[in-house]
Amino acid sequence: MSWTRKLLRVNLSNGTVTEEALNMQWANDYLGQRGLATRYMVEETDPACDPLGPDNKLIMATGPLTGTMASTGGRYSVICKSPLTNAIACSNSGGFFGAELKFAGWDMVIFEGRAASPMYLSIENEKASLLPADDLWGKSVWEADKVLRTKHQDPQTRIACVGRSAEQGCLYAAVVNDLHRAAGRSGVGTVMASKNLKAVVVRGTLGIGNVENPEAFMSATKAGKAVLAENAVTGQGLPAYGTQVLMNVINEVGALPTRNMRETQFEGAANVSAEAMLEPRKSDGKPNLTTNGACYACTIACGRISTIDRTHFSVKDKPEYWINSGGLEYEAAWALGPDTGVDDIDALTYVNFLCNEDGMDPISLGSTIAAAMELFESGAITTAQTDGVELKFGSAEALCWAAEVTAKGEGFGRDIGLGSKRLCEKYGRPEFSMTVKGQEFPAYDPRGIQGMGLAYATSNRGACHLRGYTVASEILGIPEKTDPLESDGKAGLVKAFQDATAAVDSAGLCVFTTFAWTMDDIAPQVDAACEGDWSTDRMMEVGERIWNMEREYNAKAGLTGADDNLPARLVSEPANVGPAAGRVSELDKMLPEYYAARGWTSDGSVTVETHSRLGLPG
Repeated sequence: MSWTRKLLRVNLSNGTVTEEALNMQWANDYLGQRGLATRYMVEETDPACDPLGPDNKLIMATGPLTGTMASTGGRYSVICKSPLTNAIACSNSGGFFGAELKFAGWDMVIFEGRAASPMYLSIENEKASLLPADDLWGKSVWEADKVLRTKHQDPQTRIACVGRSAEQGCLYAAVVNDLHRAAGRSGVGTVMASKNLKAVVVRGTLGIGNVENPEAFMSATKAGKAVLAENAVTGQGLPAYGTQVLMNVINEVGALPTRNMRETQFEGAANVSAEAMLEPRKSDGKPNLTTNGACYACTIACGRISTIDRTHFSVKDKPEYWINSGGLEYEAAWALGPDTGVDDIDALTYVNFLCNEDGMDPISLGSTIAAAMELFESGAITTAQTDGVELKFGSAEALCWAAEVTAKGEGFGRDIGLGSKRLCEKYGRPEFSMTVKGQEFPAYDPRGIQGMGLAYATSNRGACHLRGYTVASEILGIPEKTDPLESDGKAGLVKAFQDATAAVDSAGLCVFTTFAWTMDDIAPQVDAACEGDWSTDRMMEVGERIWNMEREYNAKAGLTGADDNLPARLVSEPANVGPAAGRVSELDKMLPEYYAARGWTSDGSVTVETHSRLGLPG
């Protein structure tokens, strides 16, 4: 069994830290990480609780393959009720923090209550304690990381931390680990800060010594790595170009949302693409991309490490940003670039650095700034709100200013920190918010990729590409090619991707492996690591169980089938350019088919039969 069978419960209200046995029945039903932690949320929290109140819980959870030699086995998730969506939140991160938590002997850490003053949790193997963090409060992630490393004096220490944006109540604040990896979406960092919890510091030396069948596990992981190496996406494209390889591809197929999703192609896409990151600069002859990087145990290495042109207006007087740090991924580059109409790659990289430094989700940040730009263009907001800044589409200066004031929670930055739904409602133009369940869209226009529209609308955590990435099939032909402009058959495709992704997340693996792996590659690794029979069918059933459990949690939180929708712009305003010109999302056709495929009622409720078949709690 590749679980440690232990969890750490931290009651911040009374300052206690206690060890508990992991519920192994739940582990067998929900595997780990996303699924298992959500099972604890279902048992221990009221879905109607205030996300920023002491009754919400925050769980950092690993999967059974986290910390093992399985490729990409370094993932961990942060689970809570989201302040952005009021739905269940599970945000996944790579880097090295998750593996270190497992090395220290813990499957998960449950935080409950609220500390009276700022605290951080220190874990050294079996020893864990809450320590004062008054000197860390008000510091950025990068500043706090330096202070904590000086205190703990161990270069192998791993730190997960929140920045100033979370402290100031930005509703999409992230938990950042290893300086530029993040549990980024849905405001999990905001919840962490609401508990007066600044950071978690972990050092583990126990390793992983409890794999069920080591010989079979070595064989299965070796075979899996070979598949990743031989695949064109995971073996070549992602290492060389990262996820940014998609920028020009998605633009060409007419599904790159532009200027707050009013258009579907961006004339400046090539200037902020993966290829542009490799171009030498005129100022110093160096490219934006310094090197690629890998998370723990990853054989793909899609991470980007970048620098900014020192002569660029954003950093010319700020030498603290003349560094190598986490560079642009596709979703961040899109949200900060095409969605705001900005094609200045150094401005995008600077704002991405700010997101890492102060823990902001770049997708929600960029999309909310884009909504603010449309509000400005319409006259709903003026320079009176923006401190004299002309918040116009295409303005790199305005983009950088907006990110700076949001990170600090200053002036109009507090409004941007509300997210686009609340921002647009505040200024009387709710139709400008491109969100589902209050969460901002990722980088694929559902008019040009029909399956993604259904995946967005039905996602349990609001608009999200990582809850059912049908782009793999509709654009890349993985595992088989489907027509992106065709809605027929997409209900079954979305369900299959959603269930599979839930299982992958819960195992402790990166979803990017599924560009090459099917569940037939993943199940043998889980089966060899864990006790019991973990077949492909069982893995898919676990994924389906998790999806339905999340759905029922959301229903008890007040969400209904009416929340499975898309903004009017995407279902009533046809795409204006590119292959999808003249098309709208055919959500109204796909949604009933999806409900039927799920075994739900016509209004989107989990039926008694489905609840019973999957053995759901409650």
